[in-house]
Amino acid sequence: MTAPDERRPFQGVRVLDFTQVLAGPYGSYQLALLGADVTKIERRGGEDMRRTPLSREWAARNMAPSFIAVNGNKKSLTLDLQQPAARGIVLKLAAQADVVMENFRAGVMDRLGLGYQALSAVNPRLIYCAISGFGQTGPYSNEAGYDGKIQAMSGIMAITGHAEMGPTRAGFAVCDVLSGATAAFAVSSALYQRTHTGIGQFIDVSMLEASLAFLTTQVADYTVAGHHQQQAGNQAISRKVTANLFRAKDSFLLLAVNDDKQFRALMTGIGRADALSDPRFADWFTRKEHETALRSIIEDALAAEDSKTWERRLNDAGAPCASIWRIEEIIDHPQVAARGVMQAVDSPYGPMRLMGSGFQMAHGGGRLDTLAPLPGADTDAVLRGIGYDEATINRLRADEVI
Repeated sequence: MTAPDERRPFQGVRVLDFTQVLAGPYGSYQLALLGADVTKIERRGGEDMRRTPLSREWAARNMAPSFIAVNGNKKSLTLDLQQPAARGIVLKLAAQADVVMENFRAGVMDRLGLGYQALSAVNPRLIYCAISGFGQTGPYSNEAGYDGKIQAMSGIMAITGHAEMGPTRAGFAVCDVLSGATAAFAVSSALYQRTHTGIGQFIDVSMLEASLAFLTTQVADYTVAGHHQQQAGNQAISRKVTANLFRAKDSFLLLAVNDDKQFRALMTGIGRADALSDPRFADWFTRKEHETALRSIIEDALAAEDSKTWERRLNDAGAPCASIWRIEEIIDHPQVAARGVMQAVDSPYGPMRLMGSGFQMAHGGGRLDTLAPLPGADTDAVLRGIGYDEATINRLRADEVI
């Protein structure tokens, strides 16, 4: 028997994962890290995310880094879902599954005869999670959802960037991963609810709604107080003058100084305690009125040292801040190393370091066990598991079903 401290939360949960690209695979990856048995169903030859153009070498292997990042701990079954024989395979798998996840446009799975109604008919306990740009209903339900499009529509880009330069998108696919995380949370909630009801259900995840849910404070600023958000560059939502980006000797320093105690620590830490008695900086209102003068004092002082030196010195003094860390730097940060955030996994290409779960548990937490699979790597094993013999599997392959 598995010891309690070794058993992960979703061990024994079977997931059929029809998702592709990023939003859906990110969500199912979170479940896989936590022990779910996830079978990725993709078209013959594999999905497009396997061949993103970052690296010709990895694209040629059908193993682009972005694909590897969100498909570990999964199996791969390749199917041509247009063929009737493939539908039969899916129905057999669904009869034994706990969860189905897909991120096609609304109605695609129904047209294939593989939508919620068809699959729940063979398994009433099935939890079916559909992720799409705008949800399964409404006037935009048939429109494609892409991260950039959702960033633009959700309001994210309207409040991101500098007013003088116009809107900018986030430097990563923020709406994709927010939607994937939302889907994982929704599936987790439905699995827990099923322990009380014994029945499954349909989950409709809209990328637009998931993104708006993460903008909850900005939405309330308008609906409650009528405040119209503006692009504020790197200034914090507190709008405090000293919660912004400042230039140091070599690079930049992001200050997160938001209260008077921190402000005193900042001015003392940069050797300008004299400014604390300056009436221009007596409170946050006067500091805002004299922002240009205060910024000049701070940046003149910061110019004496590099940003990493100031980061250590000011944090120690009680003035929260951070220099601008690159990805290649932060993954080896002492804090990240001490927490074991990066996970190592063996692969045919040598050891790899990848991100696992974004949280830690006292027992049974997320763990990366296996590299993302090659296309169809587990097709035969999955089919044998639902009763297909070798002759039938060979025939399905000859007929280009698998």
